[in-house]
Amino acid sequence: MKCEMARDNVILAYYGELPDELSGTLEQHLMTCEECRDELALLQGMETQLATLPVAEPTPNFLAQSRMRLDDALDAIPPHGFLMRLRTNCFLWLGHLRSAPALATLLVGVGFIGGNFLNRYQVANAPVPHAGPTYSNPAQSVIANVTGIERTPDSELVQVHYNRIIPETVEGSLDSREIRELLLKGTTAQAEGVRANSVQLLASECKAGHECPAREDGTGARGALLVSLRYDKNPGVRLKALAGLESFVDQDLRVRDAVLESLAHDPDAQVRMAAVTLLTPVHRDSSVRQVLRNASTSDENPYIRTVSYNALQGSDSIQ
Repeated sequence: MKCEMARDNVILAYYGELPDELSGTLEQHLMTCEECRDELALLQGMETQLATLPVAEPTPNFLAQSRMRLDDALDAIPPHGFLMRLRTNCFLWLGHLRSAPALATLLVGVGFIGGNFLNRYQVANAPVPHAGPTYSNPAQSVIANVTGIERTPDSELVQVHYNRIIPETVEGSLDSREIRELLLKGTTAQAEGVRANSVQLLASECKAGHECPAREDGTGARGALLVSLRYDKNPGVRLKALAGLESFVDQDLRVRDAVLESLAHDPDAQVRMAAVTLLTPVHRDSSVRQVLRNASTSDENPYIRTVSYNALQGSDSIQ
């Protein structure tokens, strides 16, 4: 607030005419401006001096002369233009509304209902923006770890909670590069729930035929699933990783070797069963047949031994 405006507001505030929304701004200005504070002090001093003087009552002749001069001045005012008459009529109409509360209530209700329908129409017909992820606190720092993952039902939106210097949350589509990078970090999180959710989302994307690259350095969604299959301590996470790698067994040797390693050495029977099922399309491969032969004779689970034996018999009949 500038000093010129502040001095005008000081006068209004002194006589109690200043609107409430300007009071805080004026107080802040007075705290930093000595000249405006002096202006307020002068007003207060003048009021104190005027209070000591006696109040003189105007004579009847003086009042009569003043009224006559006021009437002459009003008669000398030129006729108002169209805009002024329109403004005056608006105020008169508002005055009539004040005297008819039922009509005013009806108009307010009609306006509220009309505005509600208009807002719904605009929301329903507004184009859906394809914006990038929205961050709760976009701090420029290194991501430390992923702390939680939530997917909105029946949509592509995923919320990934992660830590930088302070906890943050990002929401975006599974197709977003930022979301995918966070999901890759989530596969190595300390919390089992975070790892399971990250692996499940990446696996579902790979199964759906979305981007699931096989990079030479082992990074990317497929590489993260391979790492989870080999090293994650939670059998549920390993099962989810197997499900995401199913479509790559017959085309990626690294995936095939990881599935064979799971069949041969994974301590969980369900993971080994799932590995046998995934190897069905490649039963005729010599390395696959060797692992199946070992499983059919030495696996501690009789069901896995039977399934492995049947797979070998099926591949022999095919050959």
